[in-house]
Amino acid sequence: MHLALYRKWRSVNFDDVSGQEHVTTTLKYEVANGLISHAYLFSGPRGTGKTSCAKILSRAVNCEHPINGNPCNECAACRSILSGSAVDVVEMDAASNNGVDNIRDIRDEVVFTPAELRYRVYIVDEVHMLSASAFNALLKTLEEPPAHVIFILATTELYKLPETVISRCQRFDFHRLTVREISDRLSKIADAEGMKATRGALDELARISNGGMRDAISNLELCAGRRQDIDEALVSDVFGKLGYERVASAARAVAERDYDAVFSVISELTAAGRDISVFWDELSSFYRDMLIIKTTKAPERFLDISESSMQTLRDTAKLFTLADLLYESRLIDSAASDIAKKTGSKRLSAELALIRMCDPSLSVETDAILSRMAQLEDKVALLAAGVTPTEDNAKKTKKAKKESVQAQPSTAPETEDAGADEGPVPTENPSEPIPYFGELISRAAEKNSFIEGFRQFISGRREGDSFIVECDNPFTEKICLDNKAMLTDLFTIFEGRVVSEGEVKIVPKAGGGRREPVSLDTF
Repeated sequence: MHLALYRKWRSVNFDDVSGQEHVTTTLKYEVANGLISHAYLFSGPRGTGKTSCAKILSRAVNCEHPINGNPCNECAACRSILSGSAVDVVEMDAASNNGVDNIRDIRDEVVFTPAELRYRVYIVDEVHMLSASAFNALLKTLEEPPAHVIFILATTELYKLPETVISRCQRFDFHRLTVREISDRLSKIADAEGMKATRGALDELARISNGGMRDAISNLELCAGRRQDIDEALVSDVFGKLGYERVASAARAVAERDYDAVFSVISELTAAGRDISVFWDELSSFYRDMLIIKTTKAPERFLDISESSMQTLRDTAKLFTLADLLYESRLIDSAASDIAKKTGSKRLSAELALIRMCDPSLSVETDAILSRMAQLEDKVALLAAGVTPTEDNAKKTKKAKKESVQAQPSTAPETEDAGADEGPVPTENPSEPIPYFGELISRAAEKNSFIEGFRQFISGRREGDSFIVECDNPFTEKICLDNKAMLTDLFTIFEGRVVSEGEVKIVPKAGGGRREPVSLDTF
């Protein structure tokens, strides 16, 4: 009989377990030093090594010649447990044996000493499926079992376990595995099994598995069943996914308002018989990744993707503003429920959402209408100030700076008399309030939701030709610095002249402390 790859390649010692060093290191130390607990609780997502570690631990505590806390897998005890013939190691599935009678049988058995091994080990998988009465029957035995009994409980839903059970066990939390950890393991398996697989395909399989090694190995075996080289195209074909690069191309089509490309994506999916819901989930995840790129300093901490995918993500995110991503993400989220509910009109729902994403002017939502009204007001104000609305902000800034430099004398006066002829000696500029600052911040908050949340920590004043924006804390200062170009445009609108970025100063509030919130009523 064929043995599934995930069973064939199940870890046989703690060192072979991928990505759970925080668990395996402790277990090895306890076994090597004889500090074995009476009850263990392994919790975490599926396919992350809980059952494998339970099996390894059952052999390690009974091994006749353990090696640094690992079982030797060669002695009589290890071989009997590996073959499944050891009567002293009992594996029970709580999903199908969840009654109080099943637990009572265990409670009656534990009083007897092991028949062959040093310890009698009970491995209870999916322990959260036990009934309330079964948990109650287990409590006393779990707290004070005989010295020759060890319980190992495994669960994917820790929150369903009673606190009385959790407190009686030594708890270990298993984490989702990273794309790199899974991909490395798949590469080792593929080489050993004689499979030809590209690194990009293995990374894609790892990403699809959502942090579970068992799912990843099963997916690798599924792709290998095609009897051809495993590449990204094959993975996409087997699982009905577009892949990271093709989803990125769909997002770029939206940014460039390329309707032909947008409709081609949906047409290809439909012609290939793929589920549009799968594509929509991929698109939603991609937009989430772009939001992380736009808003965090170290996106690698929050994105579990390969280096090539990271570069693709960065290049695509440059085509969007944060406001665009927030607006389009809301459209994707709204359309997701329609696509999930409908069966015959999924294509229409997806296409309508993509068209609205391409052109916000087609949206009838209040937020979109207000955003377009604000853009029109900005353009009118810029025209009134003598600035072409389509002129690039960087060019405006450079032009204003150049005119400012040309207006200044080329050389500084050498004497006090010469300085007097040129004009008054500069002194400390007096500070004065900016009468329209409250309204300016309100306009900025309409364009950026972060400013809306922290506007009470922002104040403004004028010093000579400079506009000083004071921030009460470093986080608010960072938000303002990131949106300095937008604030400069707003100062241009309210001043009726071109204001360069050099004239706008983002500074921490002198003396610190929290000030009163900015209110339009004040002005």
